[in-house]
Amino acid sequence: MSLSRRNFLRALGAGAAVGAVQLPFSQITSAAVLEPPRNREPGGPILLDSNENAYGASRRVMAAMRDALGTANRYPFAQYDTLEDRIAGSHGIKRDQILVGCGSTEILRVATAAFLGRDKKLIVPVPTFEAIEQYAKSTGCQITAVPLNRELAHDLDATVIHTKGSPSLVYICNPNNPTATLTPRKAIETFISRLPANTYVLIDEAYHHFAGESAMYASFIDKPVEHDRVIVSRTFSKIYGLAGLRLGYAVAAPATIQQMRPYMTMDNINSIVARAAMVALEDQESIQESMKRNTDDRQEFFNQAMARMLKPIDSHTNFVMMNTDHPAEETIQHFKKNGILIGRRFPPMDTYIRVSLGTPDEMKAFWNVWDRLPYSKMSM
Repeated sequence: MSLSRRNFLRALGAGAAVGAVQLPFSQITSAAVLEPPRNREPGGPILLDSNENAYGASRRVMAAMRDALGTANRYPFAQYDTLEDRIAGSHGIKRDQILVGCGSTEILRVATAAFLGRDKKLIVPVPTFEAIEQYAKSTGCQITAVPLNRELAHDLDATVIHTKGSPSLVYICNPNNPTATLTPRKAIETFISRLPANTYVLIDEAYHHFAGESAMYASFIDKPVEHDRVIVSRTFSKIYGLAGLRLGYAVAAPATIQQMRPYMTMDNINSIVARAAMVALEDQESIQESMKRNTDDRQEFFNQAMARMLKPIDSHTNFVMMNTDHPAEETIQHFKKNGILIGRRFPPMDTYIRVSLGTPDEMKAFWNVWDRLPYSKMSM
């Protein structure tokens, strides 16, 4: 009989999986560990390190990409308007609220260019996805790191204090990478209402489709707030399986989009991903199938973890983070030597590993390698 994650966490005790995490946050200055170089070759390692869609794009999307190869000799700008119309239509908003980018990472870069500079401040949680911090450094702005709270959610009370004074850009990744945790929707709404007039907030919803519907979570695109300084980013890399083709977008007030647009790369969207994305948006059946498959794969991970008396953090994404009670780097290297790449180290959570969900065969290989760890028996 499978065990639900809710019951699993209850069995561990309310504080075991999340609340008892003790982190030396006072020692944090900035996230310093970046994604390592990676080349996937036939017969190469199993890739459980970058939160990709292990199953790839849907059949309809793959067919659209093959058809699009015939236009590879043409510039793609003729498709931009149609792509923005399709994205806007999928959210029931107007096209002037949309800005498409070469992956959602370009959206993060553009936001730092548009809203930061000397005498301005980027406020980021720690740990989180580090790209925006790296882009912000080139603007000469001040970077303030705010530790996650005991529930591993964004500490919004502490964050709002740092918005006083200098014009600021606040980054909120929800669900958060690497912890796979949620920050409650109501808490973010309250936080936004408390922001000074010179502060923008960027809500990164890269993992939106995996979060599920609940009283705790709702997208700020699907259920927007009336605030001209809120920017929401999305990506086609995760649920749609198009990480290698690079497409993301921002949703914001028209005036905010216009402030960002001058910093975009010219001709930044390729013709193949434009075609693929338009088909992907229409392929709702495949989206639902991908969401269900991720839910099932995630549940199986927790089942296997419980069988080994492990204590993962409750996940709302396509990856899981869990405490090994040993230096994370040792575990990472053990898996690498055995042909599996898992996530990098995320200071200050130096005993935690992040594992992207793979196919059933890939996850079977993961657990086989886990069971060969010298300390794996200590948790069983």
